[in-house]
Amino acid sequence: MNGPTDSPRLLLARALRQKCDRGETRVRLSPEDRAALKRYLKSSRPASARQTPPPTPSTPNPAPSAQHPAHRTQHPAPQTPQPDLPLENLILPGAGKAEQIEYLRRIALACARCPHLVATRTQVVFGVGDIDADLMFVGEAPGADEDQQGEPFVGRAGQLLTKMIETMGLSRAQVYIGNVLKCRPDMPRGSTGNRQPTESEMATCLPYLQAQVAIIKPKVIVTLGGTAIQGLLGLAGGVGWHRGHWQQYDGIPVMPTYHPAYLLRSGSIETKRKVWEDLLAVMERLGMPISAKQRGYFLKGKGA
Repeated sequence: MNGPTDSPRLLLARALRQKCDRGETRVRLSPEDRAALKRYLKSSRPASARQTPPPTPSTPNPAPSAQHPAHRTQHPAPQTPQPDLPLENLILPGAGKAEQIEYLRRIALACARCPHLVATRTQVVFGVGDIDADLMFVGEAPGADEDQQGEPFVGRAGQLLTKMIETMGLSRAQVYIGNVLKCRPDMPRGSTGNRQPTESEMATCLPYLQAQVAIIKPKVIVTLGGTAIQGLLGLAGGVGWHRGHWQQYDGIPVMPTYHPAYLLRSGSIETKRKVWEDLLAVMERLGMPISAKQRGYFLKGKGA
């Protein structure tokens, strides 16, 4: 039954989803219906959005970027800010968590709001883990390994993150892991490595992460690296300014800390201990048991 506050947009999304669940992939509209739909969309669009070009229609994911080297940009191209993507358009009302996260995942996988990323990505990297998790980790963006496998944190930094989680007494399957950006940032042709997302890219993609948090409702969030702090919390400055100090996002405690990739570059016991102190604070906030061995990690050169 439709609620009294259901908008035509939500009713349409619900009807299309029901058709999709029945295996229907096409919808026939009469010329009159198409004209009426165009009138509604034009009238319901905010004035600020009417001044920008409409979003590029969703397209299937292209072939791996290695097969399209000519599509790569020499430098990150300036991006036109996209119209807002309201959370109510991303969360299926009245549904359970599993249905809501799957609904959001389907929308994200078909996203084409950043055409330059669509042209070079292998696939969208949505997120992975327990949707009932108390703890959520948020990174910055997929790298080359994640772009190929479709899962966040699977490269060397991801292996270190998995070890950090296990040292806390949890498994990777017991937490939820996501990124501010769901697509790998495009790289100049012939270059290697990864680049940080731009502010425009983060702002365009952020609603997907916000919807994930709203659905999962973790008790604590850990941001990994400065880009995640900026993207989720809007805080400027390096990680050193913020790590070890609790922040909040929508009433949820947030602990900023260093990205595992930084630990791989730094390799110092002192930096590792700082990150571990941040994770100990998270464990205390979650009411997790902490052993003397865990408290002693990375002290006097000892530890995991």
